[in-house]
Amino acid sequence: MPELEVFSALTEAQLRNRLEPQKGLFIAESPKVINVAMNAGMEPVALLCEERHIAGDAADIIARCPDMQVYTGSRELLSQLTGYTLTRGVLCAMRRPQAPRLEDILETARRVVVIDGVVDTTNIGAIFRSAAALGIDAVLLTPSSCDPLNRRAVRVSMGSVFLVPWTWLTGGFQELKNYGFKTVAMALRDNSVSIADSELASEPRLAIIMGTEGDGLSDRVIDEADYVCRIPMSNGVDSLNVAAASAIAFWQLCKE
Repeated sequence: MPELEVFSALTEAQLRNRLEPQKGLFIAESPKVINVAMNAGMEPVALLCEERHIAGDAADIIARCPDMQVYTGSRELLSQLTGYTLTRGVLCAMRRPQAPRLEDILETARRVVVIDGVVDTTNIGAIFRSAAALGIDAVLLTPSSCDPLNRRAVRVSMGSVFLVPWTWLTGGFQELKNYGFKTVAMALRDNSVSIADSELASEPRLAIIMGTEGDGLSDRVIDEADYVCRIPMSNGVDSLNVAAASAIAFWQLCKE
């Protein structure tokens, strides 16, 4: 059925619809995440759920959106249709919101994170969850990073992608300095300062730059940053997963 293509046939790139952004969609998975999205103003288009959830976990969602298309079937049928087992048996297709302007996001922000070239959906979701929980005011992503509205990223974030303002950083890191931000690159260098450095904490506006899962930040990004920062570690371990490192950085650098 053409109506079910959004759940069964369209790729993440097709859902995003770069040619006509106003027609873009994304998929939210599980009742909790769907409710977080709706509370943040996201517009549902269609729901796909197991039959048992019509009067169960999905009942409140359906009641909130009486005009929404609802499709249902057995767990086995839905797994065959989507190609994976649904988390908590519920999926919702929602209209993709327009990304806010950079200047609107940065106007009142003190602490932001820049995600540079991170492509793993699990890491993106985890970074957003930590950002929402630990006081980051906004998330900026370079164009080489994964889309935060990827289905798995949304699920791993537990809906936190809807709780923290975010947009794409397309003009380079110099844009941040134009708004009064100092930049700190998370990297191992001879000139790296500890994340507990008091000068970092005293900066009124700070952008924390997190790099790719494998190679980290490029030399150019590190060289252009105002600070280079490391997380002190033990037992000969030299680095952490980007999601774990981001949580530590947010907790330390967002303290009042």
